[in-house]
Amino acid sequence: MSTKAKVNLGPSAGPANRAALIKAAREVFAGSGLGAPLSSVARRAGVGQGSLYRHFPDRIALAVAVFDENITALEELAARSDTTLANLFDSVAEQVIDSTALIDLIISERDERAEHLDTRMRAVAAELLARDQASGRFGHHVETADVMLSISMMALMLSKAPEAERAGAAARARAIFRAAFAPTN
Repeated sequence: MSTKAKVNLGPSAGPANRAALIKAAREVFAGSGLGAPLSSVARRAGVGQGSLYRHFPDRIALAVAVFDENITALEELAARSDTTLANLFDSVAEQVIDSTALIDLIISERDERAEHLDTRMRAVAAELLARDQASGRFGHHVETADVMLSISMMALMLSKAPEAERAGAAARARAIFRAAFAPTN
């Protein structure tokens, strides 16, 4: 049995390895929960554990990296001129459904490494709220803090709901938020 040795690409492999680790973490934690061994993440990414720990010294660092990617996707969504808060809620719901284990970790740990995520998310919500208020889709009584609370409530609810019920629960939450945020007469 002949095995071909992996070629060590050195530091040039760093960005690709990091991206592969984040993708693998999202998949492994979604399938096996937060208790999944980090060695499973490294194996799925096709890298050694040393590479995993060079990029992410612990589970929190890895979870924060996954959420950084999530927020980047939301920022890109918000940059499109036709995006609304309804689109944001839909995208957040999809992300939460895929990342329920990571939501639990971030909420339970309250690590300062995750604080920038809140700042970035708040900026996305503020931008879309202003756009929706200017177009008349949402009332001026709604504040960014209301949007953030609504998103947090939906994320927590979805992370606790049985998998088969998450899509329906997300749809109900979005309907409640739309009704609460509607312009008042």
